[in-house]
Amino acid sequence: MSAQQLSDLIRFARHNSPFYRDLYASLPPSADRLTDLPVVDQKSFWAANTLHDSRVLTGPLSEATVYKTGGTTGSPKFSVYTRDEWRTFVTTFGQGLVDTGLRPGHRVADLFYAGELYASFLFVLDSLAHAPVENVRLPIGGGAPLESTIPTLRDLAAQVLAGTPTTLCRLAEQVLASGVRLDSVELLLFGGEALFDDQRRLLATAFPGAEARSVGYASVDAGLLGRPVPGTDARVHRAFTPHSLVEILDDSTDEPITEPGRPGRVVVTSLFRRLMPIIRYPAGDRAEWTGTGPGHFRILGRAEEGVRVGPVSLYTQDAQDAVASADTAGQVVGMQLVVRRWEGRDGLVLRLATAPGDERDTDRRECLARAVVAELETVRPLYPDSVRAGFVHPLSVEWARHRDLAVNPRSGKLVRVLDERPTA
Repeated sequence: MSAQQLSDLIRFARHNSPFYRDLYASLPPSADRLTDLPVVDQKSFWAANTLHDSRVLTGPLSEATVYKTGGTTGSPKFSVYTRDEWRTFVTTFGQGLVDTGLRPGHRVADLFYAGELYASFLFVLDSLAHAPVENVRLPIGGGAPLESTIPTLRDLAAQVLAGTPTTLCRLAEQVLASGVRLDSVELLLFGGEALFDDQRRLLATAFPGAEARSVGYASVDAGLLGRPVPGTDARVHRAFTPHSLVEILDDSTDEPITEPGRPGRVVVTSLFRRLMPIIRYPAGDRAEWTGTGPGHFRILGRAEEGVRVGPVSLYTQDAQDAVASADTAGQVVGMQLVVRRWEGRDGLVLRLATAPGDERDTDRRECLARAVVAELETVRPLYPDSVRAGFVHPLSVEWARHRDLAVNPRSGKLVRVLDERPTA
């Protein structure tokens, strides 16, 4: 499928999707530019995009593949692609793999996760199959035991390992512990989370002849976002023109940012998806234009719509709902999610603000902290699972006064997520 013209996509979505029809109801029929349109509110989008009787879809769910995207166990989120849309998705992403350093004949181990409606394993495998260079695909998966994965990589002389940083580092630790050498590995392609300096050091120790690079920037809900830019740091990508349009918007005003070096949130429009239109959809990340080339941008971390802690995705709404459920007495008057990194692992801190005077009741605070953590772990069970696996630190609560919560210096609005991790 060729990329759709923006004006045609807007008209199609307004006519066939009840969600977009309502969203654009106050706009003139002639509205055909991105800046004419409001930014999609994620909460409203997913409330409308139910699996049955979706108000986002432009037609019946009769021919598509259904994938699961981030969300709570009580309210899972699903993203759908027709076969033509999926083919365009993986073919276009596959073209970007040459920018990672993929060479003809490379033996590539796919260590992303499969099953339970998750897309990453199939997506990477299909993208490799549609890449413009020949390659040998090794569909191992991230859930395979390391005791069998390492011999497979050695016996098949894998040259490229593709997976999340958490998976690659787990593998690296096992390689070092076992004393096995995987000298054929020359390229480590990571995706799904940021790669930090301490992880790079571990990977370099286990795979001294390998370079770590981004596999590319995409998500199952937002679609195509960015292909790697060779010769730059791994956070720099460029838009998949003409299949997607990437904007960086001001945090306070939602005005498009055009100058380099000014951070904002990433918003994407997919020009090839029609069954489930993605028009000015927040990708959940912050970025800045680099000014080094057309459409080049540097990913800076997660935006307030969501946060990635190791392999775990959470939405701010998850934490807000957990606090609301546990705080029956109404002690909490403000909340921020703070992501930190120490001892080689990510950790999530819930910074909760209480009313003046409440700080004296320490027993009540401790009880509330336990209740909030238990509630959030119930709706995001992958977090305690990842704690037990040693991937992340346990959830913790940090108490503060409302005045101590960080705000946007220009608008005074509360900053929902603070990512205090150092990035390379």
